[in-house]
Amino acid sequence: STSCAVSSVRLPGRECRLKEPFAKDMTAIVNEITSVLLKEVQDKPFAFFGHSFGSYVSFAVALNLKEKYGLEPIHLFVSGAHAPNSEALLPIQSIRIHEKRDEEFLKYIEVLGGTPPEFLQNEDIKKQLLLVFKEDFRVFQTFSFEKAENYIPFTCDITCFNGSEDDSHDLEGWHNITSGDTSFYNLPGGHFYLLERSNEIFLTKHITKCIENTGI
Repeated sequence: STSCAVSSVRLPGRECRLKEPFAKDMTAIVNEITSVLLKEVQDKPFAFFGHSFGSYVSFAVALNLKEKYGLEPIHLFVSGAHAPNSEALLPIQSIRIHEKRDEEFLKYIEVLGGTPPEFLQNEDIKKQLLLVFKEDFRVFQTFSFEKAENYIPFTCDITCFNGSEDDSHDLEGWHNITSGDTSFYNLPGGHFYLLERSNEIFLTKHITKCIENTGI
């Protein structure tokens, strides 16, 4: 039988890396993750899963590995995200973060869901949540991918997951960045649909099946 090691990415400025300075831009995040993963993925198959901001990080890391080292994931799983070359990203990336009030960011966090209400009632936790959210937003605005004509960076399959009640995402562009198959699944719930136990079970089983079907 085969086994698959699962690793999660911890970005600076949160969780166990709380005291570390936040990344200055997407390139810094990609370079750090790539440097850590490189030894692990040079001689074994690998796949990426990312949700929302994590989808763009996963895509950017995969692209970096492919273009610089000729290494490609066997499957790319993305969730709650526009295609990386979508025009839908432009209005988000043009928002002037420093001109936004904390109340506006808090409202957006509440609309997205996934944050226990009691967290937002605790001033210290709320302050840290706002800081992390704004830093992620700022880094996201440094992400860019311009697809040249006839340029198809990947050959792997791509699976896109979304919450059925989340704001709609422009997914069409995911078709155009791989010569492999692209599939789409809507699961019940909002932006953080994957926190629902039934959806978590579906994601785990489906991702496992996709990886097993590659024959690794």
